[in-house]
Amino acid sequence: MLAAHVKTQIREIYKQIATSLPNFRSRREQNYMVAEISKTLAGDYDKQRKIIVIEAGTGIGKSLAYILGTIPLAMASNKKVCISTATVALQEQLLHKDLPFFLQHSGIDFRFGLVKGRQRYACISKMEMMIGDNGGEQLAMWQTKPDQSQVQQIQQMLTDYRQGRWNGELDSLKTPIPDHLWQQIASDKHSCHKQLAGHSQCPFHKAREDMEEWDVLIANHSLLLADLELGGGVILPEPENLFYVIDEAHHLPTVARDFSSAQGTLRGAGDWLEKLQKTTAKLQTQIKSNYIIAPAQAMLDRIEELSSLLQKVAHFCDNQPKFFANEEGRWRFVNGKLPDALTILSGNLATAANEALKQFNKMQMLLSESIKDGEIPKHQADGLVSECGFMLQRLENMQKLWKMMAKEDNPKGAPTARWIERINGKQQDYLCSASPIEVGFMLEHLLWEKAGGVVLCSATLRALNSFDHFAYQVGLSPRDGSRYLALQSPFDFENNATLYLPKMDTEPAEDAYTDELAKQIKQLVEGETATLVLFASYWQMEKVSQLLEGKLPVTPLLQGSSPRQTLLEAHKTRCDAGQPSIIFGTGSFSEGLDLPGDYLTNLIVTKLPFAVPTSPVEQAHSEYVKLKGGNPFLQLTIPDASRKLIQSCGRLLRKEEDYGRITILDRRLVSKRYGKSLLDALPPYRRVIE
Repeated sequence: MLAAHVKTQIREIYKQIATSLPNFRSRREQNYMVAEISKTLAGDYDKQRKIIVIEAGTGIGKSLAYILGTIPLAMASNKKVCISTATVALQEQLLHKDLPFFLQHSGIDFRFGLVKGRQRYACISKMEMMIGDNGGEQLAMWQTKPDQSQVQQIQQMLTDYRQGRWNGELDSLKTPIPDHLWQQIASDKHSCHKQLAGHSQCPFHKAREDMEEWDVLIANHSLLLADLELGGGVILPEPENLFYVIDEAHHLPTVARDFSSAQGTLRGAGDWLEKLQKTTAKLQTQIKSNYIIAPAQAMLDRIEELSSLLQKVAHFCDNQPKFFANEEGRWRFVNGKLPDALTILSGNLATAANEALKQFNKMQMLLSESIKDGEIPKHQADGLVSECGFMLQRLENMQKLWKMMAKEDNPKGAPTARWIERINGKQQDYLCSASPIEVGFMLEHLLWEKAGGVVLCSATLRALNSFDHFAYQVGLSPRDGSRYLALQSPFDFENNATLYLPKMDTEPAEDAYTDELAKQIKQLVEGETATLVLFASYWQMEKVSQLLEGKLPVTPLLQGSSPRQTLLEAHKTRCDAGQPSIIFGTGSFSEGLDLPGDYLTNLIVTKLPFAVPTSPVEQAHSEYVKLKGGNPFLQLTIPDASRKLIQSCGRLLRKEEDYGRITILDRRLVSKRYGKSLLDALPPYRRVIE
């Protein structure tokens, strides 16, 4: 039960914030959201299932609501809060604006910070080796022979770190570093061990020490899932000691699915297995203990076995050209079922990779003991540890891939999506991939049943006015004790925005549709100062742009022509100068784009956002729904389109005083039976349908 003193504290903080914020408006929806979050997490509704799913429309102030609903309760119950987001923009808002403001006005003394994955930190030991005096050791650390400018850049970064001008994080570098170069100096879990003298003061380990003192942790969905996959409590605190706030929760199913997938090449893997052979021989030479002989010999046998099996799979693919004779060069296995020959090879690969992993782990333990006993000089030890870490990551990925390829699917659940793509290069290779179709069971097992409490929220979680689709995607159920709350935006949609559906001579499937789009857009931007046009594809955006060249009041700012932020700044500069401005964007501009007030008054959506199932995982999901007697279009495509259309339309009104027109140039909203349900799921804009 929510304790009376915590209730009182929350009310007092809200009053304090209300008097401190200029132009603050007390919102019933925001108050209700705070109360429901705190009561759910306190176990008022269900002592075991402390989970609440909230759709909070734009303008409610959801970040303040979940901060106020979680932090006082967490501090009173000796728990911590983890806020996970999908975008850097929201992380920065929480870190630099929302949490500092709450700290200042709440009267609660709490500490907070941004948790980053290892890959965002440099490993100082690796950097020292890469610019070291020992030429052979130095060059061995570089993936390709470096030029002088790269060596100088690493040298400068190291100097800045030692002199306190840089904290070792990728995000705080003054001079950008190429991705391939950063990957070579980034911290990794296999080689950057705190126990090793050269690594104890690495930026990553220092950051983790700071993190232990934090009461509120900001993370992203990928890092959250990385922690859960390790069992929880490895990167973040233990799940039972945390209240999780998963903001932008509509991204969670996709991030979880991508995180659980695996892929690897066949002939390319053979190349690094040769390097692994040399690493094994090096370990056998450097480690004095006789205990190294057995695992090293077993390792060499497993490498030979893996190389032979990979060659057999590649040869099998070479002899099946008809399955790769399509535009994507992709052989997707129907219902995830591999041919018998490939099932046997996959099983053998999974067994061999698992055995190789065991032997390599034994060798790594012996290496650690030798380093601890001082048997291996420091300059050699660090190089070996880094080399082993790189190889271990590759081995783990290989084991994961072939385990997923070989695993027999549970007949009661969705099959794993499995496919192979042909890669044409110097030598023909194949990329093998495996991915779960549904991740609900995984999230239930890793998070929902372990967490101290969970808040899932977003401005768009419902599809067709129902939480059912989202709940199914993330493994929740309307009847499992989880709470569901839909809070309407306080905006006056009917008076501030018009939803306009003009007459169209063509529908999206027709060839003449793109030409008609260009004509309609030309008319719709006349006399308008701030326009955003959202296209369903880059191809159509570029084609319309060509058709309208020189025919518009101003040259449109095209997504992809400059970085997103540069485009938005150019648009705002035009608007501030009283000049017309037009942005042409695709699906990614329909979310997270904030153009309040006079920066956007004319929104044009060219086409309903139906996702064509082009990815192998989406195709496999559709296939699975059909197999169960369902309709993929009604069960997957329509709910997904509904959520995306709401997001697209949500670009127009960002604040209560905003106004404007939304035009949708797709008559299927009125000509098709499903159109009514898509229309009814939109906010109650004033409608003008020709």
